[in-house]
Amino acid sequence: MRSLYLWLWLCISVSLSYSSHAVDCSTDTIGLCSPTVEEIIDEVITETIEHEADGITITTTTDTTITTTTVTNQDSLDILDGDNDYVVSSKEGDMDIDWGGQGSASMPSGSGCYNLGTDKCAMITGSGNSTSAMGVEGMGTTFINTVDISDLNITHGGRTNYTIKVDKPDSQDSIYMHITGRNGKTNVFSGTDILSSSGVASGYQSYEGGFDFSGSLTTVIIEVGGRDINLAVGVLFDDVSVNVLYNVVNTIITQSISSVEMFIALNFDAPEDIIDVVEDVFESNDAIDTDEGFILEPIEIDEPTYETVQLEIEEIEIAEIEIEIEIEAEIEAEIETIEEPVEETIEEAVEEVEEQPVEETTEETKEVAEVKEEQKEEPKPEPKETKKESSKEKAVKKIMKKIDDKQRYDSANQMKTLIVMQVLGNTKSFFDSQKQINDRVGFFTNATLPDSVISDNDIASYFLFAGSDGLMNDMIDSQWQTDLD
Repeated sequence: MRSLYLWLWLCISVSLSYSSHAVDCSTDTIGLCSPTVEEIIDEVITETIEHEADGITITTTTDTTITTTTVTNQDSLDILDGDNDYVVSSKEGDMDIDWGGQGSASMPSGSGCYNLGTDKCAMITGSGNSTSAMGVEGMGTTFINTVDISDLNITHGGRTNYTIKVDKPDSQDSIYMHITGRNGKTNVFSGTDILSSSGVASGYQSYEGGFDFSGSLTTVIIEVGGRDINLAVGVLFDDVSVNVLYNVVNTIITQSISSVEMFIALNFDAPEDIIDVVEDVFESNDAIDTDEGFILEPIEIDEPTYETVQLEIEEIEIAEIEIEIEIEAEIEAEIETIEEPVEETIEEAVEEVEEQPVEETTEETKEVAEVKEEQKEEPKPEPKETKKESSKEKAVKKIMKKIDDKQRYDSANQMKTLIVMQVLGNTKSFFDSQKQINDRVGFFTNATLPDSVISDNDIASYFLFAGSDGLMNDMIDSQWQTDLD
């Protein structure tokens, strides 16, 4: 008996963790990440077993933590558009007002803007050759605009995209676009694109480009600069726009704890037939855990075939033959070891007999002779013929013994028994030579009986009723005549 009247606790802890999609968008990522959703499920299953005198209580606690990480790309919209609340009207990208900067510049309008439209535009008129405040060399004039974007809370990198319209009447002039990004006072990135260099007759063009960055970003500094070489008509530009595309990573952690308690009552006095039924149920079915509880599903068993049973019998036959060979070899070895000492004992016995004097009388000799004659006359029992069991029969018996008595009559074992008998009797091709018996031609006709119609046969009715009436009258008349007599 178990001495489990005291509390006995057994804790089993299983930790499972799996992810539906991998997210690779850290703060060190440069540029835009691919939008995605990652779900990491971490499960800790703790099972507590408590033994009591009348049963077992099993408590299963599942602690599930789901971490969902979502990566999206957000757009700041045009940070040089006053309607988006990043800059005031004097710092907008429509260039109605000078941003301020280095070197000389002018703000023409109407036809003075050439192909840029009749509203105002900006013109680079400086011919100097120095380094700009943002570190760009070969500069005569710059327009600088610093924009605060700290409200966007950018922390996982992204990209700045720009567009600008340029008209360069003099091919000797030059113009560039520069953007610097900072996190506080620390430079995060700095990029310069030469839109049209000196010596290129680009005329009117619309340019676009951008620069990738990583980490956090709070400030964007836009610098448009260049040189007016011939001091005739400088480079003109208008409609500047800058959009900041940035990664947003959101992480949501959801935790749930569920506990299931199951009590198993121990029935020590259960009869054997009930125990057998329970064992049969669990041997023939799998217990599947579902959201609604445990269900039993039948275990799938492959139906035996002639080939599989025949192969099993052949394997057992080979094993039986090997065992018989080993036994015969052991018996022969034992016989050889026994024969030598037996011959020596026989020789010793013969020598002892020769040394003894012969004192037998004639009468004793006669009696011995008579006894020998009587023994000769007794008929010897005929040896019984024993049929040696073949290795195939032994294999079949072993296969049949493997079948459990409780499962002997299920479909799989019944089929296996039939196949075993086929293999033993070598009747696999019994039905191969059978022929199908065809129906005789013309045996069946297409004639049918009419439905819901009864055709009267007057002649048959006449013979039926008239004959019956006549017979009845004859019987009555015979009775009447008998009474008169």
